[in-house]
Amino acid sequence: MKLRSKILLLITMIILFSGFLTRDNDIYFQINKGIDIFGRVYKEVTINYVDQLNPEEFMLSGINGMLTSLDPYTNFLDVNGQKDIEIITKGKYGGIGATVGLRNENITIVDLIEGFSAQRQGMRVGDIIVKINNVSVTKDNYENLSELLKGDVGSTVNVVVRREGVDDEIIFNLVREEIEIKNLTYYGFVPEGSNNAYLKLSGFSRSAGEEIKKALLELKSQKEIGSVVLDLRGNPGGLLDAAIDVCEKFLKKGETIVTVKGRDSLNTRIYSSAEEPIAGDLKMALLIDEGSASASEIVAGAIQDHDRAVLVGTNSFGKGLVQTIIPLSYNTSLKITTARYYTPSGRSIQKVSYSEKNKVFEKGMYLTKNEFYTDHSRKVYSAGGIMPDTVVVNESSSGLIQKLLADGMFFRFATNFFNNNQNHDLNKYSSDMLLKEFTNYLHNQKFDFVSRAEKLIDQLKTASKEENLDQKFIEQLDKTKNQIDANHSNEIEKYKNDILFLIREELVARIDGRQGRIKESLRMDNQFAAAVNILNNGKLYNKFVNQINK
Repeated sequence: MKLRSKILLLITMIILFSGFLTRDNDIYFQINKGIDIFGRVYKEVTINYVDQLNPEEFMLSGINGMLTSLDPYTNFLDVNGQKDIEIITKGKYGGIGATVGLRNENITIVDLIEGFSAQRQGMRVGDIIVKINNVSVTKDNYENLSELLKGDVGSTVNVVVRREGVDDEIIFNLVREEIEIKNLTYYGFVPEGSNNAYLKLSGFSRSAGEEIKKALLELKSQKEIGSVVLDLRGNPGGLLDAAIDVCEKFLKKGETIVTVKGRDSLNTRIYSSAEEPIAGDLKMALLIDEGSASASEIVAGAIQDHDRAVLVGTNSFGKGLVQTIIPLSYNTSLKITTARYYTPSGRSIQKVSYSEKNKVFEKGMYLTKNEFYTDHSRKVYSAGGIMPDTVVVNESSSGLIQKLLADGMFFRFATNFFNNNQNHDLNKYSSDMLLKEFTNYLHNQKFDFVSRAEKLIDQLKTASKEENLDQKFIEQLDKTKNQIDANHSNEIEKYKNDILFLIREELVARIDGRQGRIKESLRMDNQFAAAVNILNNGKLYNKFVNQINK
């Protein structure tokens, strides 16, 4: 009987393990088969195609095409991409201290870091880069700009710029210096004279947590901190370790921060706070918006689930995926999504499912909005980013202002005004004078604002003509459109305070740099004002974090 039992057990084990072996053998067979077919196709096309191909670019297009079928965060990184990853992980790079962006088809200086060569040697925000080391710069090679500007510390770079109001091009010979990425771009007591510590965190490189700690200690040395506003708006994220480090400054020791789950159910790791918080008892508000992603959402999710702060703003981006960098040959690497992360309550905040209805995946991941609960039993939801506790919108309701922002008119006007006026003391210019100068600038630039209503009228006119409707009706449409157009000047008057604020914000940025812009922007920031109001109202604050009678 015992012998029979042993034989049955042995047969069962053979069947079970043969299933695993068959499955493993099958996937490796499929992989080898795919490599063989892909390699043959690549070789045959490269050699025999009617036009001569660039083998390297053709291979890259194949790799990128393959990865496009997954999610947008899984990418092949060439030498330049590798450098960008190193900058995030190390938090340092050799550069000139300038941020460059594409403005109206031109490669433009949009920010300068105080104290570095670009700022010291006289570059200005709004300068248009024409050449770098004799290489002409246009929007076509914009993606390679980092390779041209960054380099070894101590090396030089020749930059030619065009400046509005100056006839000749300006040549700068700049020395690349070691630039340490600052995650905390501004901190201080705001509003002025209050005990509220405001922290603007713009990234999550290695030093993010330490920067917050130092800032809080510095502010504590000045006076007692009564409350904290942590601003994560527009913060695209960064390193997982940095997010954990930031959370540890506010959460109790031992509290769960995030759970990371890989493809294998056994590959699960729970991260908890390992240190006593420096600001664990202070009232706190956290600002988020649709630009808050990844590591920002890890922090926001942990803070919200532990009822540590009131979240103010708009829904976050919704990226609940974790990437790993795998080194490859020839100084390249693969950034691949290897896990999902979950907030302490157990929710995944991923907004988009890239595997659903995708034949590449054997089993798709379906995202559903489910209820979860915070430590104090408040309802929170999965699948859709982090929803703030109170929704406050900052964007102006004026279609005109949105169009002015989209076309970069405030940026362009500030550049023009700053370059053509010797006096940079904003107190010398009245609001009426600035508004008049701005209106004249719009006229000279032939700025054309076509409202949504005007577009609808144009569509209706086209349809009316096609259907041969009465001419009087079409004339009435023209009359209505002219009335709407006449109201545009009234809209400038109606929203003049918002317009003046945006003008001043850009001009302050020219004078006092990035910190000046942030400080000025808070003066008319609805979301920040709402956060401060909640922090100053004890009953309202306790209602949001559900701490009444607890």
